[in-house]
Amino acid sequence: MIKRLTWRPDLRELGTLTVRIVFLAVTALAIGLLAAMAAIGFLALVEQLSATLLVSPRTRVQFEGSPILVAATLLVPTLAGVLVGVIFSKLSLQRRSLGPPDIVHAVQLHRHLPETRSGIASTLAAIISLGAGASVGQYGPLVYLGAMIGDATRRIGAHMSDFGPIAAACGVAAAIATAFNAPIAGIVFAHEVILRHYSLRALAPTTVASATGHFVANYLFHRSPLFLVEFESHDHGYEFLLFALLGIVAAMVAVAFMRMILLAGRLATRIPAPVPIRTGGAGLAVGLTALWLPDVLGIGTEALRFATIEGAFAPVELPTLIIAKLLLTALCIGFGFGGGVFSPSLLIGILSGALFWSLIESSGVLATSGVAAYAICGMSAVASAVIGAPLTMILIVFELTRNYDLTVAAMVGVVFSNLLAQRLFGTSLFDVQLRLRGFDIARGRDHAILSSKRISERIISDFPTGTGAEKAGEIGERMAPGPWTEAFITGPNGEFLGKLLLSDARMNPLRLGSELAVQSR
Repeated sequence: MIKRLTWRPDLRELGTLTVRIVFLAVTALAIGLLAAMAAIGFLALVEQLSATLLVSPRTRVQFEGSPILVAATLLVPTLAGVLVGVIFSKLSLQRRSLGPPDIVHAVQLHRHLPETRSGIASTLAAIISLGAGASVGQYGPLVYLGAMIGDATRRIGAHMSDFGPIAAACGVAAAIATAFNAPIAGIVFAHEVILRHYSLRALAPTTVASATGHFVANYLFHRSPLFLVEFESHDHGYEFLLFALLGIVAAMVAVAFMRMILLAGRLATRIPAPVPIRTGGAGLAVGLTALWLPDVLGIGTEALRFATIEGAFAPVELPTLIIAKLLLTALCIGFGFGGGVFSPSLLIGILSGALFWSLIESSGVLATSGVAAYAICGMSAVASAVIGAPLTMILIVFELTRNYDLTVAAMVGVVFSNLLAQRLFGTSLFDVQLRLRGFDIARGRDHAILSSKRISERIISDFPTGTGAEKAGEIGERMAPGPWTEAFITGPNGEFLGKLLLSDARMNPLRLGSELAVQSR
């Protein structure tokens, strides 16, 4: 007789699962809303501050030729550098800018982010740095701000495993979705860079948070896209070989950029001067360069947009601006300004792509489809190698441009750039920075977690012992009350003889412990 197998759901388990799903959805929605509003507020403060301090391109045009503009160009970044140095010295317990490496470290070890006080100080320093025209990025501080909001909700979900990392990832996804108007890229970035794995358990809440951030940016505040690109299609098949070659060039640019940042950081520690003096000196370098090349100020949004337009830059301007941005960004970040590396890498990459195209076009050997494809390819290739997020950059290009052909060009450049950059430098700048702090995530999560543990914290000193002259039964009596199933037997001079198992002690209580221990060895 064949019995029919039926499945009867456990109503209690279903109820618990339903409560968990609803809780995660509501929490992700709240984190996404708060992170998106915080990101909008952050960007608005930076824009207002840069306009007030005569840093933004529009206000600089209004004061062009005025002595006030010259004085502001020199004094604003210099004084802002001093102020940022004071903030890190006096208000931050970490005494440095916080960003994605700190999020990865906390998430992988299931720990809290650094103190809220340090996070607020880092955010304030980033707003001042960006508003005053320092050559740093805005997306790193935005990502940390989102993660800090997510991390603040850990207590309400303390009863759920992995809630802390998921909450932080929700804040990160919402921040990226809000800043770029790219919700899919926000989801992928949270998994690719922060969580370092993909799972439905984390995918659902990060999707809710990212979609919320996109809704806030797109429908409540109507934020304009980062840039608009007009591109029809690739006219020549051989251009894919050029995109691959551009990816290799972009990898070398990215590696040079990352090495310069690390070198500047080492040089800063060797200068016998207070932190405010060091950051003020970096600000002065920015101001002096901006007198001659104003596009180096801030994240360079205008230069980023013009780079996709033919003839916007003269041939000599492109390499000059690339070199200046490389040097000043490394100097600002290494010497202590608050900010990230994502925005500068976007600008350096898009300018490198435009320069690559201009060289091909001026040679007259090969016809091309225009500067846009090469500029976008260079941008995604450099930025993806710096932050270690190839999928994220491909999706950002697709969501910003809504152009399939541009996305394919970017994809080719990203693949070759990341392959070479990983061989020459490492997975990303974030991973190398973590490795220098003693946390090597590139060798796998398990290795990184174990390397962060101290052996001294795991040493046990109350384990049972016995001498070789004692009866096994006597030693067994000492083991019986506790959780131990074995005792360590030592000889007359304290030398290790072996281990006595509790089962052997009970079976042979009259034999010497040394006899059984030696047999066990």
